[in-house]
Amino acid sequence: MKRWPALFLAIVVTGAFAQVPDVAGRSQYNLNYEEPAAWQEVQEVDPPAFPKKEDLREFYVSAVTTNKYFLDGSTLLVGTDDVVRYVLVVQTSGGATNVSFEGIHCKELTWKHYASGRSDGTWTKSRAASISWRPIENKPVNRHHAALSRDLLCPGGMAIRSADEGRNALRLGKHPNAN
Repeated sequence: MKRWPALFLAIVVTGAFAQVPDVAGRSQYNLNYEEPAAWQEVQEVDPPAFPKKEDLREFYVSAVTTNKYFLDGSTLLVGTDDVVRYVLVVQTSGGATNVSFEGIHCKELTWKHYASGRSDGTWTKSRAASISWRPIENKPVNRHHAALSRDLLCPGGMAIRSADEGRNALRLGKHPNAN
């Protein structure tokens, strides 16, 4: 009877040593584990055609905003790099219209400005495009990126699978899988 505790202790100790990681941090049971490749954005992104009024779909940002926010459904694109790119049009309460070509990286919850629209219907590339991605913050002011990511383009933190899925979410006013 006295052998059972010693046998139990030997099994526990052997099991503990069997899973000690090696120098690289791998368990001896998973020696072929490799870190996933680091995410990389597509190197060059050209702006799409300038938005047409009939392609703009308004989306809800908040009850306190005085601006109107529109997405050009014809420009929605889910890239091979998992970035959802789109043209955003903001009409201010004072009558100004701002047009921008942007992207959201849903997994990281970040956004990037690629180009600004000019009044003559052309684009000027952003100097900020080479700057790192900016975090999406859900603040009371300028929360349109949070509304886009949470409600339309990144349901559950994952990018939409297709432009049609995004256009359907715009049509419905919210993605069916959004929280």
